[in-house]
Amino acid sequence: MAMLGKRRPNRRRSGVSGLQRQATSPPAGGEDGAAVVIERLAHDGRGLAHAADGKALFVAGALPGERVEVAVHRARKRYDEGHVRTLLEASAQRAAPPCPHYAHCGGCDLQHLSVEGQRAHKQAVLGELLAREGVPLDEAPALLAEPVTAYRRRARLGVKVDGEGRLRLGFRERHSSRLVDIATCPVLVPRLDALLGPLRALLESLEVPRRVGHVELIDSDGGAAVVVRQLRESVTDRERWQAFGEAHGVAVGHWLGRESPTFAWLTPSPSLHYALPGGSSDAPLRLGFAPGDFVQVNAAVNRHLVATVRDWLAPYAGQFVLDLYAGIGNFSLPLAADGGRVTAIEGHPTMVSRLADNARDNGLTLAAEQADLGEVAAVSALLDAHAPRAVLLDPPREGAEAVCQALTAHPVPCVVYIACDPATLARDAARLVHGGYRIVRAAVADMFVHTSHLESVLLFEHPERQPPSQGT
Repeated sequence: MAMLGKRRPNRRRSGVSGLQRQATSPPAGGEDGAAVVIERLAHDGRGLAHAADGKALFVAGALPGERVEVAVHRARKRYDEGHVRTLLEASAQRAAPPCPHYAHCGGCDLQHLSVEGQRAHKQAVLGELLAREGVPLDEAPALLAEPVTAYRRRARLGVKVDGEGRLRLGFRERHSSRLVDIATCPVLVPRLDALLGPLRALLESLEVPRRVGHVELIDSDGGAAVVVRQLRESVTDRERWQAFGEAHGVAVGHWLGRESPTFAWLTPSPSLHYALPGGSSDAPLRLGFAPGDFVQVNAAVNRHLVATVRDWLAPYAGQFVLDLYAGIGNFSLPLAADGGRVTAIEGHPTMVSRLADNARDNGLTLAAEQADLGEVAAVSALLDAHAPRAVLLDPPREGAEAVCQALTAHPVPCVVYIACDPATLARDAARLVHGGYRIVRAAVADMFVHTSHLESVLLFEHPERQPPSQGT
């Protein structure tokens, strides 16, 4: 798959997915209640139509080829936003949403599209965003996918008591900041979904339920945990939370306070961890984490993602690898287990300590260091000091502009970039490609099934930095 991406002129900035139908002449309509034909999907999964005057209309819940009556809920200067009022002609790719709360909950916005359609859309989005920046892919990215339900091992639910004393527990409503009261969530792993009913009953029994802001549910190989966010503590409610934990076999902790909350376990502290396949030995790697640490919510897809990175970096086994935004060691530890000489860089000192502890507990040798990866000079210093053969980066949503700027000034043979935002990935990829790198592999990880969110990963190589003897 060499030369999947290379420098080319920018294409027209469409902002939409060419997943299915190409646009024909704009259909009439656009005003509230009018019937329109959906031309294609926008990158965020909404249907796109146009009024007779050419004004764009983004329609939540609509699919390409469908004829719908639209309720416009937000009018803007250049485009309007709406949702389906009446479905007049349905797409063959329309699916029955698996969740009873889909009509209102804003969590899983693509349940009306078949899973195959969702995944094709995500692959198209990555390709189109890269093409916008002048680095199109010559082949569709590979797909890393697993279960379609019961995959989410972590979730945060809002808690609200209304003016009449009724308690709501759930996620934000679509197009609103209000909470949707949920009884079940099909994307949660079964152990967490089973806690929703008992958790609601407990919250309704609290002496001061208004002091609870949200509740985080966490599942791990070492057991489940419920983490409560409270402004102030009630002794009676503390005892109820402890009894809840004992009755349901879960650990309970809380963040207490407003400005600078402190964390404490109300029950014996759990062993939160997850396993990844090890290196040459049969023993799996065990990665410990704490509430607040970043952990991928989909365990099965995360394993695919880690396996893909290991496969792509296999030619560099035993060589020096610099892992940036390393977190708790999700990639660092498996690469070290493969024999790589890994230096893992994180910005937060607590995470650096956790990463070092995970390496030690797994009997692995790697260096864990703290650095500000938002500063070009700091990243350049790391590249100069370590002279890595490969750089791995997994930045937050804002991307890694400083890192990519440093990598163009200090090129390395291989870069693997994992991204949770395809737009910032495309921006950074353009900098790397225009700086001499080429994209040789690409993949989309369907980490959040039934949503428009996508994870993606690109493999870059710098031709001038490859050793003459390297074959693949």
